[in-house]
Amino acid sequence: MNMSFDPNAPAALDSGIYGLPFAESEARVVLVPVPWEVTTSYGGGTARGPAAILEASRQVDLYDLDVEKPYQPGIFMLPEDERVRAWNDEGRRLAHTIIDAGGVVDSPEAERILARVNELSTKLNSWVFAETERLLRAGKIVGIVGGDHSVPFGAIEALAQHVPQGIGILHFDAHSDTRNAYEGFTFSHASIMHNVLERVPGVRKLVQVGIRDVCEEEMDYVAKQGDRVSVFLDRTITRRKLMGESFAAITRDIVAALPNEVWVSFDIDGLDPRFCPHTGTPVPGGIDFAEAVFIINEVVRSGKTIVGFDLNEVAPGPDGDEWDGNVGARLLYKLIGFTLASQGHAKLR
Repeated sequence: MNMSFDPNAPAALDSGIYGLPFAESEARVVLVPVPWEVTTSYGGGTARGPAAILEASRQVDLYDLDVEKPYQPGIFMLPEDERVRAWNDEGRRLAHTIIDAGGVVDSPEAERILARVNELSTKLNSWVFAETERLLRAGKIVGIVGGDHSVPFGAIEALAQHVPQGIGILHFDAHSDTRNAYEGFTFSHASIMHNVLERVPGVRKLVQVGIRDVCEEEMDYVAKQGDRVSVFLDRTITRRKLMGESFAAITRDIVAALPNEVWVSFDIDGLDPRFCPHTGTPVPGGIDFAEAVFIINEVVRSGKTIVGFDLNEVAPGPDGDEWDGNVGARLLYKLIGFTLASQGHAKLR
């Protein structure tokens, strides 16, 4: 790190994420932007999420109230890969011929299109896996910045292979994301946790927080998983609070359900939509920003290790509205800080 760097100064125009001067080789945390939203069927714009977060990050003060100097170990965001952009553009154009038809695949042409979209999604998964594997072998902490919520599959797969005892996933979301090949898309954003549970045996436990928009198929599927999945519905959390229970007690139950090694998977629509109103599929209700921070903080205070994380579904607003990017950048900084603290590279305050 440049010793003349002033963490109190405004970000330089040519600086990296959060105005930091680190190169990839110098950074402990490397962020992988994944501008991908091929199977998004409602609101769009999440492919522009990484760029919006990067832009907004330069306005975030580096002093953090929860973690001492989380910027010091180094944070670097890779440039967006043009191949991913090209795959996304092709896949989104093709996928919407099926989405606009209500997910119906009843002709040879539609079957060809569906096969190509699934092929592109597999390419994306392989690319994310390879980038994550490369960075893990270089001793980096990896964070995935989407994009829609399908993008972290390859990273979770890679990370699970590096932890012999297996990992747990702390999943913040409005949706369960346990549908099977939603609208025919094998790697739909609505199927990420179904795919993780079915295809990544190294994931020992899934703990879901804030869920409030599910279908019957998902509820049945999750129930059949037994102890492998714990769901803290938004309705249940709210009722417990309204009946006088402290949020600290609810958080203790969430943390206790996790194993010692934890990947945090954060869909921004898990928060109350006032924080990111332009996300692809906003749902009334949800947890507060401060509550999310409290939960992740308590994961670290419990002695568990955050092995990596993803942040997804941040979509910039129209006409240059930066609010969603602003919230996304601040949540991402919290995820980075807590991950570093859990691994001994920074200290909790």
